[in-house]
Amino acid sequence: MSFLGFVDKSAFKWSEFVVPSSLQLSSLIETLLEPVDSKEIFLQLELGLHEALVNAVVHGNAGDPNKLVRIRRILTPNWFVWQIQDQGDGIPLNARVDSLPSRVDSISGRGLFLIHQCFDDVRWSRRGNRLQLGCSRVKKFVSA
Repeated sequence: MSFLGFVDKSAFKWSEFVVPSSLQLSSLIETLLEPVDSKEIFLQLELGLHEALVNAVVHGNAGDPNKLVRIRRILTPNWFVWQIQDQGDGIPLNARVDSLPSRVDSISGRGLFLIHQCFDDVRWSRRGNRLQLGCSRVKKFVSA
């Protein structure tokens, strides 16, 4: 089931941010995470958002400062959601992996793995230049 489906749309709170394509990310990430009140979850999401934004700037927009990154933050009663869109051509379907690179000395490939570890739900647009990241507000704990 879609985490955005079957929810009273009036309970949504949308915020949109459009920023130049740069690696000046720390204050932006703090702003994006303002609604998160758990320190542990904040740190986890901070890492995942940082990786996603760096990928949008470096890979999606090829470091072009004239291109923009658009971020939407959507708050629902049960989810924190961020949509990150760059102006690039998109990541190919076969490159959207959630595993570590096979070679330890590989210079890339760890960011997508970290993103998948930090969020409960990771989705790509068909074109591959928009990434939707979701974190459940209701964490389920399994007792041992």
